[in-house]
Amino acid sequence: MTISPSAADKKARTLSEAMPYIQRFFDKTIVIKYGGNAMTDPALQEGFARDVVLLKLVGMNPVVVHGGGPQINDLLKRVGKEGHFIQGMRVTDEETMDVVEMVLGKVNKDIVNLINRHGGKAVGLTGQDGSFIRAKKLMLESDTEPGKMLDIGLVGDINKIDPSIITFLDSGDFIPVIAPIGVGPDGETLNINADVVAGKLAEVLNAEKLVLLTNTPGVLDRDGVLLTGLTPAQIDEMVSDGTLSGGMLPKISSALDAARSGVRSVHIIDGRVEHALLLEILTDEGVGTLIKSK
Repeated sequence: MTISPSAADKKARTLSEAMPYIQRFFDKTIVIKYGGNAMTDPALQEGFARDVVLLKLVGMNPVVVHGGGPQINDLLKRVGKEGHFIQGMRVTDEETMDVVEMVLGKVNKDIVNLINRHGGKAVGLTGQDGSFIRAKKLMLESDTEPGKMLDIGLVGDINKIDPSIITFLDSGDFIPVIAPIGVGPDGETLNINADVVAGKLAEVLNAEKLVLLTNTPGVLDRDGVLLTGLTPAQIDEMVSDGTLSGGMLPKISSALDAARSGVRSVHIIDGRVEHALLLEILTDEGVGTLIKSK
């Protein structure tokens, strides 16, 4: 098969453009929160797996943290329950926790199999493995009654992450794929927001980048215009004035904490775009919002 000179030139330019990024991020850790449509659309699933394998093959150390919100909601409906959220966090009673564990276990296995099919060496984990994610019960302060704390069930707030198991897997050229379940002080299972796990893991691993795949183009202003470069101070203003709310809050909070704790850059990108991960990391023009550490 031959291609036209113009198509060949375009491909060559794209490959050449990637080279300085490959050099800059060689042996660097990239924590990727995998969620949204990228997890449910078969073509996007395949593309994501190939992208992760490519990042590993060119010398980077991708670590995948996944959610499973749409799949959890689907199964809850099938068993006659409705999912409820407060401030972007899933209210999790014991029955819901059983569903969460079941769904995340299957999602984790599917991601691992997909990456391995494309030539990677993925290993699936939850925070229960080696108790590497220790958590406590999360209580939320009411946003309508200051000082009132809300109990949202078996939901965890991270106390500590032991990075040794991730470091060990990276050293063997494995790709860790992590489900956001933690261990409480009495050994209980706690559901943790995947954005929170990804952000904290990026901090602990001293990651070069934290990349959050979403179902939006990135961070939008009040008029729906994409904001491509933001500082933590600008993000704080958008939270204060209500521009950012709901399900975006845990994502933004995790992004800010990571940026302020040494992660070089945080990217909130549109997972509905094919190969969004490669476009954001290996090209001059990204596909979302960059949050700089300063």
